[in-house]
Amino acid sequence: MRWTSGALLGISLNVTAAPPPLRFAMPDSWAMPMVQFEGGRPTQGILHDIMLSLATQVGVPAQFIVLPRARIQIAMEHGEIDVRCYAAQSWLPNQSGDYLWSVPLFFQRDLLISRKNQPATTDPATLPRQAIGTVLGYSYPTLQPLFDADQLQREDARNQEQVLEKLLAGRYRYAVSNQWTLDWVNQRLMPEQQLQGVAVLQEQEVGCYVRNDSQVPVQRILRTLLRMKMSGEIDQIIRLYTGNSGNTP
Repeated sequence: MRWTSGALLGISLNVTAAPPPLRFAMPDSWAMPMVQFEGGRPTQGILHDIMLSLATQVGVPAQFIVLPRARIQIAMEHGEIDVRCYAAQSWLPNQSGDYLWSVPLFFQRDLLISRKNQPATTDPATLPRQAIGTVLGYSYPTLQPLFDADQLQREDARNQEQVLEKLLAGRYRYAVSNQWTLDWVNQRLMPEQQLQGVAVLQEQEVGCYVRNDSQVPVQRILRTLLRMKMSGEIDQIIRLYTGNSGNTP
């Protein structure tokens, strides 16, 4: 009986000592190759795999918090999320709270894209008045003056995948896409169906930021992200889904 009590005590202590999960922000507007959702839960994709590897190397479970993009910063400020990835400080000019940023981990290139029946290069400012495929809640600084002047109009879809589906279906002639998504989609299309980038709208390095809280292993997270970047692991994950690293201009 004594042994049983001791064993139970040991089990109880082990359960108590289990580390809390690392809670990652997962915008519901993301689509492949960034993340795939099945039944509302992320199952694979570049950022899913990177977050899962990060948590594993830090030695804690990963928990994915799926939210509308507009709610993520509020959730961070309320301590409901620990890590947000694929972000830039310039996107959050009014950020409140105490956070620490990683080194740049990804290179984001936003493109104006079209089907191949359009010219291979285009200046958005010269386009006649028309709808442009965009993602709901996303900002497009290069195109915003044209939207404000009503020269171009946003046609929002819930996520990037839906934007490209509408472009392929001929709902509009042009849309905005990041390079990762364009590469992902084109790998699955016949050469004559593939989409093309006709103008570079924005290029920016992005990374992750961590809520600076004593309950979060902040420095371990940042060191692990640096190691993943320097070792080439992040590039390898990107290449797995897109065919190239996507991390350099």
